[in-house]
Amino acid sequence: MSVTSAADHEELDRLLLRTGQSDRKAFAELYRRTSSRLFGVCARMLSDRREAEEVLQEAYVSVWQRGASFDPTRAHAMTWLVALVRNKAIDRLRQHPGAAVDHDFEVNDVADEDPSPASRAENSEEYHRLEDCLQQLESQQRRSIREAFFSGTTYNELAERAKVPLGTMKSWIRRGLLQLRACLEA
Repeated sequence: MSVTSAADHEELDRLLLRTGQSDRKAFAELYRRTSSRLFGVCARMLSDRREAEEVLQEAYVSVWQRGASFDPTRAHAMTWLVALVRNKAIDRLRQHPGAAVDHDFEVNDVADEDPSPASRAENSEEYHRLEDCLQQLESQQRRSIREAFFSGTTYNELAERAKVPLGTMKSWIRRGLLQLRACLEA
């Protein structure tokens, strides 16, 4: 399912809220609607199908256990779920520091089930807007943001690689994220 409309967001929010109340049917429906996209995030970050499957399973266990902490006034369900999965994948990457990681993550590569033609057009437009905005960043900012958010590299590791102070790296990423937000909201 491609989550793009307000109705889709509201339905996932409702399902996640009900999951937080231990509603098994809501959890099953939430899983059905979101698992392929979340698996895509895991697979892309971990580059190993078995690891991605394990991380996805751990994430849904956490969804069941911590669903009550979801607050739809702070984020949509899909945002909350992607953050949870991303954090689980980062934890897994940190357990295996020598693992190969794809640092050139592309937003377009996240798995999605049969989007409608309208959703495809909208996703394509959103993807191109994000890519255009990313391209407006300095190359070091763009690379640092991608590595920090899509491969789980810590700010300390990024600063060491770039041979800059930690504060400089944090500033690069913060300014880059602010530029991205301004660009996407324009």
